[in-house]
Amino acid sequence: MSEAAESPSRQNYYDGLFDRLSQAGLSPDLATLEAAEAYLDGRPATVGKHKTTRKERDLWFWTSRAVNGCPHDIWQSEPMVLALARYLGQEPVAIDGLLARVADIAPETLARAVRYSGFVLTQHSPRSTELRNAAVGRDILMELCKVLDIFDGAYRERVALVEMLKASLASLSTFDLLLYASLYAFERLVPNDFHRPPGPSVDVEQQIAWDAIGDLLTWKLRTTPEAALALSDDAVGASIAQNLRTILFNEGGLRYSQALETLANVGQLIDAQIELNEFIGRSADAFSYDNGIRFERRGQRLEIVEVDLSSRSSWQREGRKLECLHGYWFYRALDDFLKSDAARERMGRPENEDANRLAWIHATQGKLRLKEVYGIDEVVTTESGESAPLFEALLALNLMSAHFLRDFLWAFSERNRALGDWLAGLRNLALDGLRDGYQNRLPLTWSDREEKIRNITGWTVTRESPQGSPRVAAAILDFWTYDLAAMVRRLQSQPTALEPHLFERPVLKFGSHLVQLPWIVGMQNNSTAAINNLRRLGARRGQARAETQRIESNLSELFRKRGFKVLPNWQPPVEHREAGEVDLIAARDGHLFVLEVKSTFIRRSQRDAWLHASTTLRKAGRQLARKVDVITKAVVQDVSLQTDLGIEPDGRLAGCHGWIADTSIERDHLRFSGFLKISVEELLIALRDDADLLGDPDELLLSGLTEMDEVSVNGPRCRRSTLYPQGFSANQFVEVIETEKVWRAV
Repeated sequence: MSEAAESPSRQNYYDGLFDRLSQAGLSPDLATLEAAEAYLDGRPATVGKHKTTRKERDLWFWTSRAVNGCPHDIWQSEPMVLALARYLGQEPVAIDGLLARVADIAPETLARAVRYSGFVLTQHSPRSTELRNAAVGRDILMELCKVLDIFDGAYRERVALVEMLKASLASLSTFDLLLYASLYAFERLVPNDFHRPPGPSVDVEQQIAWDAIGDLLTWKLRTTPEAALALSDDAVGASIAQNLRTILFNEGGLRYSQALETLANVGQLIDAQIELNEFIGRSADAFSYDNGIRFERRGQRLEIVEVDLSSRSSWQREGRKLECLHGYWFYRALDDFLKSDAARERMGRPENEDANRLAWIHATQGKLRLKEVYGIDEVVTTESGESAPLFEALLALNLMSAHFLRDFLWAFSERNRALGDWLAGLRNLALDGLRDGYQNRLPLTWSDREEKIRNITGWTVTRESPQGSPRVAAAILDFWTYDLAAMVRRLQSQPTALEPHLFERPVLKFGSHLVQLPWIVGMQNNSTAAINNLRRLGARRGQARAETQRIESNLSELFRKRGFKVLPNWQPPVEHREAGEVDLIAARDGHLFVLEVKSTFIRRSQRDAWLHASTTLRKAGRQLARKVDVITKAVVQDVSLQTDLGIEPDGRLAGCHGWIADTSIERDHLRFSGFLKISVEELLIALRDDADLLGDPDELLLSGLTEMDEVSVNGPRCRRSTLYPQGFSANQFVEVIETEKVWRAV
């Protein structure tokens, strides 16, 4: 018996909603769309005192009158396509004849929903049989099924190879996996010449490899008993002797040949995982979420056909915007540094001063961005509840990066170039470290937690704590720590638990020992690491709401400085309270601006960007539509509101602009429910009028800046330009935003 034949235990919520909307005067079509939007938003969360399940909502919606009477043109709407994609992406609920009915009425809708559902990688689903039955006799759907079959075969082939190679390394410990992965990284990933800035493709290749190694670490955590993750000095020493020393020093014998074989097998596994991830990211996700292309079948081969160049190029342009923003905040931080006392103070030993100053600037860069864009407070809180100053936490990570970059990666690349042999270069690096006070210069490092705290304490020196603070050092260390044992427990109770990327929490905790990977820490973007540590991994922190309010407060202050009248957190009249609080209202020159502020994290895949657009941004557009409607009516009727906003007594406006201001750059300058989505950083730069900093005006970043002595002591030499040559006005501000003048350097 199908789920559709079972009687829901409660009244069908969507039938009730459809009836109420119809009685309120909405047409059946609009009532159906509203029911679909409610379904997509996960409503109802509760019925009475009962918390509803997704299965209940799926069953109610797909058996509702709204769906049963849905006409052709409404099936083609975006809400119904997204709703159908959600049906295809779940397994518990089966609705007899649903897909066949949609295939008859709107086959293009079903084809789009199949793509959006991620069905291309989940063809084991019971929905697969429904789709194939519905496709019979319908050319567009039969062809789609053939394309899916080709994807399925290619996917299974890659998964099978990864699983076979994993099986051959099942006995390898988690620590040993990271050790061999580190050898792989020094051979394949560490640049050979740091004097030349790497191209974008090099950075992408590194990130892809890091992700693959992170996936393999997760595989080990899923299959390793928690107790096995507690390292001891003896265990580390034995592993280094058996797996690393024998390779570095070419010791010969059985152990040497076994270590070389394991290194080759780990390399093959990493390559296979990269190939699988690339297939998912560049093929399967492109099929599912890239509307700029179409996959066409040529026999048993698929070809990509470009159908919308602008759609394709927007994803790459968003990546370039992120690169430019990194430079923008660097120049802002450099300016702050050169004006501060820190620029004239000694920073550590003379041989380390330049690197320490650059680390200071990068820490300032991260702090400025986190505070102004993401609303982060002066302190950050660890998962254990301990707090650490934001700047000191950023400085510690940037000093770690400087240390690994200079003493490991640069030193290795110089030896590698001189000797023409990566193993010889790594061997010489290790030996030179031993000669220099027994310094660890191996491809991964480890230390006792207490020892690491002592090392970091010197980086927490302030006027209040001239000797540094061990408590603050411990909190900083915990903030950047990936507790592997805790992750094992989380994966056991919740197999789909959110996992840190290796660069987001780059201190790996094995019991009382901490492991770091110089080839990641020395190369990673620490600003992105901090943002995603707080906003991706820590999205449910208690401070998140206060941070969003600080974003609104920061923007409010910038608007005020430009002569706007500003109302943050405006509450609609009681009769319209369901529209919700308006995050920010600003007015000047007869123009009214209504902002809906969203704060998330930096995404790295088309799938994540699509999910953000189809959930958070879609919902934000609908929220903004309700709020703009309420506020435009209120400014006509409410005299005190007119006064607060400096609007003429008759409420007439030169223009009303509803914008979604999002901390993320994805899906930039698209419209949701008719409202423009822009980034908080674009707003900030437009109001500050310093877009010239996006273009690397002193060519410091283009030259691959690595030392402070490459920066003029006189600071940036750029000649300032302006976005407002005729002077600032609300009208000019609208033009700057809507024509993307901020991004003219991109």
